[in-house]
Amino acid sequence: MASCSGTQKKNLATDNDKRTLTFASDDEFLDFIQKSHLNYMWDGAEKTSGLAPERIHIDGNYPQNDADVVTTGGSGFGIAGLIVGIERGFISRSEGVARLHQITNFLARAPRYHGVWSHWIDGPTAQTKPFGKKDNGGDLVESAFLMQGLLCAREYFKDGDKTEKELAQKIDTLWREMDWTWYLHGKDVLYWHWSPDYGWEMNFPLRGYNECLITYILAASSPTHTIPASAYHKGWARNGDIKSNAEAYGLPLLLKHNGAEAYGGPLFWAHYSYIGLNPKGLKDEYADYWEVNRNQALINHHYCVQNPKGFKGYGDNCWGLTASYSVKGYTAHMPMTNDIGVITPTAALSSFPYTPRESMLALRHFYFDLGDKLWGKYGFYDAFSIQDGWYPQRYLAIDQLTIAPMIENYRTGLLWKLFMGAPEIQKGLKKLGFTFETSGARASQSTFSAKDQ
Repeated sequence: MASCSGTQKKNLATDNDKRTLTFASDDEFLDFIQKSHLNYMWDGAEKTSGLAPERIHIDGNYPQNDADVVTTGGSGFGIAGLIVGIERGFISRSEGVARLHQITNFLARAPRYHGVWSHWIDGPTAQTKPFGKKDNGGDLVESAFLMQGLLCAREYFKDGDKTEKELAQKIDTLWREMDWTWYLHGKDVLYWHWSPDYGWEMNFPLRGYNECLITYILAASSPTHTIPASAYHKGWARNGDIKSNAEAYGLPLLLKHNGAEAYGGPLFWAHYSYIGLNPKGLKDEYADYWEVNRNQALINHHYCVQNPKGFKGYGDNCWGLTASYSVKGYTAHMPMTNDIGVITPTAALSSFPYTPRESMLALRHFYFDLGDKLWGKYGFYDAFSIQDGWYPQRYLAIDQLTIAPMIENYRTGLLWKLFMGAPEIQKGLKKLGFTFETSGARASQSTFSAKDQ
């Protein structure tokens, strides 16, 4: 497999622009798809930090002049993708380690708020860029997504050579400096935001179920600032009220999806916390998390096949509702509650572990049938609407960068093995009452072959 060193590094970018390639096997096709999407975090990275830009617009100027703005959560997914790239030989190990040193050095000098980073950081200056007027301090959830990726990197390199061990130590220091207990705000629930200027005025307690489970897992696992188990059970799980009896298409939701009780929320809820956290075999007194995620993905697919609102293009091979750009601005697309005819490729592609058949059908349709309308330097563009003839050439980090990691978890379970192998994570999960597996495993084998192209 070609690395990204020397002249080959240039090819990682230029080859991804070509949509005329043929593939001898599913594995070769998935290699290409993973390499293309993680390139957003490689060639597309902000130059000073090495982190993921919030967005890249091919078809126009950046809003708010934020071309240099990096996103912490999306970068966590991107860091996981870099590990995939190194493991698969898309990126040379030495260059990957150098990039991760650049990233950790930047994160160490960026402002932190009780050890927690802001949602956005200005790349050239390393200073906080407010996500909103009062959102100018610590963002616990985005920082959890970031640390999830960093811990995967720590585990990957901790037994390496001197430079790799130094990298692992830098990550460990950043991890230990995160003060999760501060974000309890003296209560039995975690809070999303804290600002040095506005304190707790954002007032967003983290109650399930949504994308934020990883925040409680990390907070309970912290070796220095751990939270009590009661915050998970009373805060996140709402004293057991998180459980749901709802079902759609004969599939139980199991947990109450905040604001989307009938069909489930946007599909990123099944992705963001599970870049490293392995849902296969993960259970607590409230749910089996493999069933939670698989059912949400299947419901999302079934809904698009049924297509109750009659949007053009929806079907077995064209599905996936999640948060993304849309014809009406950024919004969290979800079945029935907020469906406006927009399909987001990451929804189906990042669901590969749960729905390999349905995800492969979508991947082939997006690439071979819709083709150049959807494809660019960093893989598939963020979203599209056949209904409205809308095909913007735009990328968002949080959508782009979950694709390579989640496909890898389907293929080898690499990131699940790394994260679940961390001793603190095992201790934290046990503290919260979870039973779990420490290894990642391929959920099911795709039935497709090269002849199905």
